[in-house]
Amino acid sequence: MTKKYKIAVIGGGSSYTPELIDGFIKKAPELPVSDIYLEDIEQGKEKLEIVGALAERMVKKAGLDINIHLTLNQEEAISGADFVVSQFRVGGLDARIRDEKIPLKYGVIGQETTGPGGFAKALRTIPVIMNICKDIQRLAPSAWLINFTNPSGIITETVLNHTKVKAVGLCNVPVNMINYVAQVFEVEMERVYIEFAGLNHLVWGQKIYLDGEDVTEKLLDILITGKNFTMKNIPDLIWDKDLIKSLGMLPCPYHRYYYMSDKMLEEEIKEASSEGTRGEVVKNIEKELFKLYKNPSLDIKPPELEKRGGALYSYAACNLIDSIANNKKDIQTVNVRNNGTILDLPEDVAIETNCIIGKNGASPLTVGHVPAKIRGLMQAVKAYEQLTVEAGVKGDYYTALQALTIHPLVPSADVAKKILDDILRQNKEFLPQFQG
Repeated sequence: MTKKYKIAVIGGGSSYTPELIDGFIKKAPELPVSDIYLEDIEQGKEKLEIVGALAERMVKKAGLDINIHLTLNQEEAISGADFVVSQFRVGGLDARIRDEKIPLKYGVIGQETTGPGGFAKALRTIPVIMNICKDIQRLAPSAWLINFTNPSGIITETVLNHTKVKAVGLCNVPVNMINYVAQVFEVEMERVYIEFAGLNHLVWGQKIYLDGEDVTEKLLDILITGKNFTMKNIPDLIWDKDLIKSLGMLPCPYHRYYYMSDKMLEEEIKEASSEGTRGEVVKNIEKELFKLYKNPSLDIKPPELEKRGGALYSYAACNLIDSIANNKKDIQTVNVRNNGTILDLPEDVAIETNCIIGKNGASPLTVGHVPAKIRGLMQAVKAYEQLTVEAGVKGDYYTALQALTIHPLVPSADVAKKILDDILRQNKEFLPQFQG
């Protein structure tokens, strides 16, 4: 008899959930799922019910025998699950908006996952993911945690180093980079292969291949002509052609925060004073999405979901689950423990790189040393991430201060201290580890 899988989705009331359900529907012939538990907290109950009803209509339209369960009970969702998908946001969009506004007050980039904004999000998320992992260890010890919760690299590193849970971190940036290259050359994504190396939201495509032919130079020439290449939540500023030529590899859209910090800060200040920060924009997009989701005749993933910024989320998540479940041994780009893959980083940290995916999880392909031109930035950001994990787990003020101080986007220890104090004060209810 074919095994049918139980999937638990933590943060099931998310506006991204229809994207995920759509992925499981498309994968149904090779990935039979019997039950999907959508779990959320009391404050997310209304959204959970709206999304859950849409999920049920989608499954019914597809003619599939998948039971959709809605629950506010984390233990019920996790118990006996084969895969636990994590896609939650502690404090909701209001916390994200604070994360964007606090750094801006001090003339520092305020972004959801990069710099002080990502740091604040990590501190709020770490106690919650640790609690989820306790339940996984107790109620579903053989389950795989597929972590999509941002900042994905930091959260995945926390799980790998501070729990016994089997975990793989995931992000839709690499798959969107592959899709970008496929669109440039007008081919299917399957024909493109990129050698990825780096960290979550700081990953470089060192070499780009089309049907096995190295097309890196050709692609970079097209990139510097200004062809659109970004994510929905990042301003599409044109790359400097000399920067790209000298880099000789494909930066991810988030590299703009490091390579074009001054312009990105200008753009953020301008946007914050006109249409609002990205979090404020997303809040309005979500209101419209949930109005759409409420429509009882809607039984597909609506195209408007693209505006939310989660393009190819389900593609990445469901491919990963499918490859683990079916021991496919194909290559995907995920967040995994380094274990000597990138020789310029410590063994026990999380990196984002190409891995062979099978029933034992993700086995990274060797990278070796990376060129000096990307090594320093990668090491600096990784040191910040290591300190952020430690601060988030222990609730130690001084470690937190050092983490922010050494981040490349924070100009001084003085500014780091002001930002940190604001973060701790404004997020007090979500930071139990820092109490006292």
